[in-house]
Amino acid sequence: MKVKVISRNQDDYVRETKHDFFKAPKNYNAPKDSFQQAVEYTRALNATKLSRVFAKPFMAALDGHNEGVHILSLHPSRLSTLVSGARDGQVKVWNLSTKQCYTTLQAHNGVVNGISIDTQDGQMFVTVGQDCQLKHWKVPDEHGEQITEPEHSIALSDVPHGVSHVMHSTDFVTCGDGINVWKVSRDSPIRTYNLGVNTIHSIKCNPIESSIMAGCSSDRSIFVLDNRQKAPLTKVVLSMRSNTIAWHPLESYTFTAANDDYNLYTFDMRYLSEARNVHFDHVAAVTDVDYSPTGQEFVSGGFDRAVRIFPVDSARSREVYHAPRMQNVLSVKWSLDSKYVMCGSEEMNVRIWKANASEKLGTMLHREKAAMAYNERLRDNFKNHPEIRRIERHRQVPKYMHALKKEHTIIRQSQKRKQENRRRHAKEGEFEDVPVREKSIIKHGMED
Repeated sequence: MKVKVISRNQDDYVRETKHDFFKAPKNYNAPKDSFQQAVEYTRALNATKLSRVFAKPFMAALDGHNEGVHILSLHPSRLSTLVSGARDGQVKVWNLSTKQCYTTLQAHNGVVNGISIDTQDGQMFVTVGQDCQLKHWKVPDEHGEQITEPEHSIALSDVPHGVSHVMHSTDFVTCGDGINVWKVSRDSPIRTYNLGVNTIHSIKCNPIESSIMAGCSSDRSIFVLDNRQKAPLTKVVLSMRSNTIAWHPLESYTFTAANDDYNLYTFDMRYLSEARNVHFDHVAAVTDVDYSPTGQEFVSGGFDRAVRIFPVDSARSREVYHAPRMQNVLSVKWSLDSKYVMCGSEEMNVRIWKANASEKLGTMLHREKAAMAYNERLRDNFKNHPEIRRIERHRQVPKYMHALKKEHTIIRQSQKRKQENRRRHAKEGEFEDVPVREKSIIKHGMED
């Protein structure tokens, strides 16, 4: 008769110091815990509550401008460098890590209409202003180099309204009465596009396809242009004006437009007959939008004095940031390390926020990281539970924002009832229900 005896060497399970590793026996055939679901739900509920308790997104305010900050531009290779432009013609270069200003430039005599940093080596940046001037500036180094004069200045015949660099190139594009493509070494554009009598107030080059650009025009249209052709590829006309667009950093055909009708529209430039998604929650005109480097979320700001963060596939925002003295948000940017968002507003400040409001910054132990990852996974598994969803979505907002949201809810419900009554009392086949993704689109394509 054979008898199997469990034998363990005591030396394998006793540690001489607390830093020694030791074996932990585990039964892989253990019966399933009947209370596992209830225990995990309780842990997910507690993790959701703690994430709201520790939600402190505000990091810092960079003050020093004398007018509203309506232009922000990030350096393509230096994480800590931010360039801001104000309505008094002043441009400041900031060090985000020390929250100090590198240098201050009186770049223009009027409003700074656009700032763009060279995407090839990051040594130069271009500013355009209301004074019909285009100027090249050297980016100061990280040791606080003082810059007072531009490297080059060009007088233009019309007012430029925006500028954007071609990806991985020193060439850049300006917009205004038309679209001009420039090289650094030339005083005249190498290519000009005349798109009609309408003013083009925003232009953005595609971050993947260097020959593609898109812009917003004063006739409420958004156009897509290939600089190898003489005419736009396609365009879409919305019911209200779009203020700016942002390209998806990983999908060359996707972009999001910030519109005056309080919404954001995500389009696929190949199919402009309908929006890919419509993003709600703003209660005033949306002025700016910018994608995260991962392409999974984007940040927007508007005249409702709030900054909102949207998942790309969601119609509703997951986060809203506001401050007591913050006025209309004119520009937003997402940092290249995907951890922070910046916004410039009318009360002359640049504010820095955490992209994840409850994220713990700084050095963490391995056990802390593991615990946070476990809590995040629990919250994701139980995110559709009513109680957890209610806690996760609840935000304290100012009175004016709450009142406007209630008013817009009443308006939408009234429109929905009206549409339902028309459908109920119309003859068969007479009433055509327009989806929300097509409702704001008046015309698409190049047909007149």
